[in-house]
Amino acid sequence: MKLRILGAAGEVTGSNYMIETDGYKVLVDCGTHQGTDEERHEGEKFPFSPADIDAVLLTHAHIDHSGRIPLLVKQGFKGKIYCTHATSQLIEILLRDSAHIMQEDAEWRSRKNSRKGLPKVEPLYNENDVEDALAFRYPIPYDEMVEIFPGLKVRYREAGHILGSSIIETWISDKDDQKTVKVVFSGDLGQFDGVIEKPPAIVEEADFVLIESTYGDRLHKSLEDTRSEFQGAMEEAIRSGGKVLVPTFVVDRAQRMLYEFKLLQKKLPDLNMPNIYLDSPMGVKTTEIYSAHTTLLSRELKEMLLKGEDPFEPKGFSFVRSADESRAINDMSSGIVLAGSGMCSGGRIMHHLKHNLFKKDTHVFFVGYQAYGTLGRRLVDGAKTVRIAGEEISVKAQFHTLNGFSAHADRDDLLKWAGHFPKKARFIIVHGEPKSAESLALGLKDNGYVTRIPAIGDEIDLLAPAPDKIAMPVISPRILDRIQINSKDVENALNLISARTEQMQQTIIQNEEQYKNIMPLLISARTLLETAAALSGNRIEYREEKKEEKR
Repeated sequence: MKLRILGAAGEVTGSNYMIETDGYKVLVDCGTHQGTDEERHEGEKFPFSPADIDAVLLTHAHIDHSGRIPLLVKQGFKGKIYCTHATSQLIEILLRDSAHIMQEDAEWRSRKNSRKGLPKVEPLYNENDVEDALAFRYPIPYDEMVEIFPGLKVRYREAGHILGSSIIETWISDKDDQKTVKVVFSGDLGQFDGVIEKPPAIVEEADFVLIESTYGDRLHKSLEDTRSEFQGAMEEAIRSGGKVLVPTFVVDRAQRMLYEFKLLQKKLPDLNMPNIYLDSPMGVKTTEIYSAHTTLLSRELKEMLLKGEDPFEPKGFSFVRSADESRAINDMSSGIVLAGSGMCSGGRIMHHLKHNLFKKDTHVFFVGYQAYGTLGRRLVDGAKTVRIAGEEISVKAQFHTLNGFSAHADRDDLLKWAGHFPKKARFIIVHGEPKSAESLALGLKDNGYVTRIPAIGDEIDLLAPAPDKIAMPVISPRILDRIQINSKDVENALNLISARTEQMQQTIIQNEEQYKNIMPLLISARTLLETAAALSGNRIEYREEKKEEKR
């Protein structure tokens, strides 16, 4: 009885885990890689035979969790794909779009190859493969325990991340049904003060918990502060008179931003806001699905719907469906344009960026996570020029990064959700870059939990006895192998820590809220430094010095 880590470990995308017993093999998620993760895993095959997989448990519709399911089916998978009803509808839209993007990318690369005398490039899968995969969907309701096979029961709970997103509880029994192990998969968790969906469900029992760590080392601004920042930045952008571009994921983030624009218009009725465009046929269909699943929406949105108001339709708003309508926006001097993809790695946002990044009065709002290696991340990190559709573009636009609109839980929310489990629960930290995973692991360790940071390829024995005492997080050697370091790196890191410490000691902290935000990070930093000191042989000397001081 074991759990195999096959993706989203030491990285944010490509979620893929396998529950394996003598009786069955079941995947939890089967997602694609994005950004530098995509480059690192390009050309990789499944480390198992798809025909041997008995079922897929899908946490939610995002492509980094669902995007390789058509490939799985193409290569022989014949089992059921279990998901919620909303996820079942959303993956139809997202997987069809994924196949379309892959086809376009393959055609573009094939044209390049033909000029070099290289072979044609084939997409991972096509629309027919998506059609085949959709036939295996098996929607189940929230909060109902379902027996998938003898020895495997599951229950889907609200995750609060996007519509239909789920925490999955699994009860795994051995072939003699003598031993049952409960493993909880967090999927992607939303914020407890989320706006569009309900908050994540509280789960209070588990032997193992796979927890995401996307923002395991960061705190979001409060909802009030985020909206205040959004208002100030948007007023500045509108006064500049140019275009406002919002690269956005068309599932959840687009709907959230439409709602925020509606609230802003109510708050500032005299603000001369230009027309708002959602430039995405896929976004049109997604918004219709959101409107159809009112029971899954937050109380705030339900109240608005009861009053006859559409939360996703601000004044001056219109959907953009055709490519001609999209291109026509380029001729407009102003306007607010929401378009995919959210990380600027494709989609219609690309031509809007191409036609506007070089203008000083353009404002770009990043309202979601930007993975390493994506155009969005390069822009956030201050790139002066970027290449779009084969053309070098000078970057003169102004940028605003608003992480408070994220659909992911931050560090405090993750620790709050985790804190309801008993201390016997062992946490496996996934779906995060190494530093965020390590920070969350240290926070959980400080709260009394055993933690482990696995790498892709690791196997976890679900019947192994729990350790006798809480120790430092176990970090997979494969994670450490990816980090190239030398003595100069260590020296530079220590100098930076020293400089930041001195800088913070001179900082005047204004209020209790700042203490609350800073202290958890300092506790984790202290724990980490003590461990580093012990490994370098300095802990004893440090303690002796303290004793001398006391004398």
